[in-house]
Amino acid sequence: MLRRRSRDNAMQDRLVWQAASLMLAYPDEGHADRLQKAARLLDHVTGEPRALLGETVVGLSVRRPMELQQEYVETFDLHKRCTMLLTYWTSGDTRNRGADMVEFTQAYRAAGVEIPKHEAPDHLPVVLEFAATVNPDAGRALLTKYRVPIGVVARALADRKSPYAPVLAAVDASLPSPASVDDVSRLMMCGPPAESVGLQPFQLTVPPRRVQEGV
Repeated sequence: MLRRRSRDNAMQDRLVWQAASLMLAYPDEGHADRLQKAARLLDHVTGEPRALLGETVVGLSVRRPMELQQEYVETFDLHKRCTMLLTYWTSGDTRNRGADMVEFTQAYRAAGVEIPKHEAPDHLPVVLEFAATVNPDAGRALLTKYRVPIGVVARALADRKSPYAPVLAAVDASLPSPASVDDVSRLMMCGPPAESVGLQPFQLTVPPRRVQEGV
């Protein structure tokens, strides 16, 4: 059962999720505006989450756009341990992944919002935005269920000394039961299920939309 959160803590969690969603988006022409919005949100965040997210604001603001786009692609699209597609970690390329994806789409539909057209429904920035701005309870439940994959990505980003690492650490800390070190290590060592049944193989490539806009 999810632990109950005070009103102040619940609001801070939503601010953390919204700022994280903005910072984890692909750095296209809207990146500078999103980063400024995230920085403004931090004026209402306190403690360690503010310090962590602020570290990423600074880290992203000093990078040139082309450099940041290349780093984003190399990090999230070309390294499996850094993928932000949450169901990849729990189901790999098995038929179960389709069922896991349905869980996200059903949550969005139940909240009365449209399914994302340009991102997968289990893409972490999408889930974070949903949790922050649409349905905090349903969003928190999804994030908590996938807390170990989130912990894996957080560890992988920290190992790469990525400027995005503090964002994942802040998200992980916002969850009722942050991922345990043992669970994260076990998933990193074993990886997702490898059987490929009935689905196209998972592709760690840049979507065509991003290739056209960012290259």
